[in-house]
Parts: sequence; structure tokens; C-alpha cells
Amino acid sequence: MIPLVYYLAGAVALYIIGMYCLASKRNMIRLVIGVEILMNAANLTFIAFSAYRTPGHIDPLGHAIAIMSIVFAGCVTAVALTIVTYAYRHYGTLDVRKLRRLRW
Repeated sequence: MIPLVYYLAGAVALYIIGMYCLASKRNMIRLVIGVEILMNAANLTFIAFSAYRTPGHIDPLGHAIAIMSIVFAGCVTAVALTIVTYAYRHYGTLDVRKLRRLRW
């Protein structure tokens, strides 16, 4: 069995990649992808802790939470991409800094 530390290291790596996408990218689609990566890091953590809670037993609660999180992430992504599509059609750009100047 793979140790818990490996799963947590993978989740931390995904978290760092997601935060880097949110902090450095200006494209709205890349920001949505960064949020998705952050949600995947949380799902990996839920499943890893549910598998290692008690030896020889896998708690189904972590899997249920991860499945509901995946469903929620899909809904959030669909709404976010719809907003991105409408913003591009209306303003002609996906750059967040240019859209911020159009506030007023």
C-alpha cells in the first residue's frame, strides 16, 4: 500500500499549481482551470484520508464527499465558462486586467 505522505504530497503539488495559475495568469479560461486544479487537490485529500483513517477499512464518506465535490465542480465550471463566453462576445477579450478597466 502506498503511504499517505505520497498522496498528500501530490495534493500539495496540485494545490501549488492551482494557486500559481490563479496568481499569475490573466486569461479567464486559465483561471477556471486553476480553480479546477484546486478542487482536484481537495478531492485527492478527501479520498486519501478516507482510505487511511483505519487500517484495512476504507470509509465511504470521503468518497461520497469527493463525488459531490466533483459534481459541484462540474456545475461551477459550466457556469464559469458560460460567463467567460458571454464576456468574450461582449468585450472581445479574455484578459482580466482589461476587463477590470471596463468596470465603470
